[in-house]
Amino acid sequence: MRKRTLFRLAAGTVAAGAATLAYASLVERNMFTLRRYDVPVLPTDAEPLRVLHLSDLHMMPGQRRKQDWVASLAALDPDLVVVTGDNMAHPESVPGVLRALQPLLDLPGAFVFGSNDYTGPVLKNPFTYFLPDREYTEGVPLPYEELRDILTGAGWADLNNARTTLKAGGREIELAGVDDPHIERDDYDAVAGPVSGDVALSIALSHSPEPVVLDRMAADGFGLLLAGHTHGGQVCVPGYGALVTNCGLPRSMARGLHRWPGSDSWLHVSAGLGTHPTAPIRFACPPEASILTLISR
Repeated sequence: MRKRTLFRLAAGTVAAGAATLAYASLVERNMFTLRRYDVPVLPTDAEPLRVLHLSDLHMMPGQRRKQDWVASLAALDPDLVVVTGDNMAHPESVPGVLRALQPLLDLPGAFVFGSNDYTGPVLKNPFTYFLPDREYTEGVPLPYEELRDILTGAGWADLNNARTTLKAGGREIELAGVDDPHIERDDYDAVAGPVSGDVALSIALSHSPEPVVLDRMAADGFGLLLAGHTHGGQVCVPGYGALVTNCGLPRSMARGLHRWPGSDSWLHVSAGLGTHPTAPIRFACPPEASILTLISR
């Protein structure tokens, strides 16, 4: 009788695990979700300004459901579109990324790249994400210059270790960004310096939300910090949250809107829209984009 009980328990555990995996790989990873946040970063009595934050598409050829959903976000009519990297996951991803972003390219926009804009992902043991000093392995080269040309050709600001101002929502916005700190391409010294007192808003971008970079952005007075990379943990435990962030950010800040410690800045970390191609699952962390409605302090 004890053996039958153990067998039933084991069989139930296997069945539950299989059902969870099927749900994570077939259902939740396609449950594209729009998050909405109000962020108090504008001067008193300023009119609201809407920012669409996209990240981590990890686009593969043929992912038309994802492309159609992203393209549909143009109907939200945001004032500014910001993309924080990891757009591609395959050498032939550019047409899919363009199909997703095309309806948004007529809007003011800005972007930085992530590691998976430069090289493709590789098969890896997921438990290595718990190792802080694991070695980064490059995959096949990706056509990042082609993607850069498309985005800048549409008038979007390339903020990879760059700083600029642009007009959106009838206001001048100061923006700065760094290339991906996760693969040590960041050079904040190239963009460092206090924000201008003549602009209504200042925004800083980084693909990976590394605290050493975010601290400097906040110290320079950028009111809104935007990042991706974490996938929100990708696999989370209900009631507990992310198991790992794959960067120096605390697990409690793996996704969503947070006040950056010791500053007046706000940090928004997007859980992103894609998955690692060799681990195409999401659990307790649906793929997402966010509309940030910036309001007066």
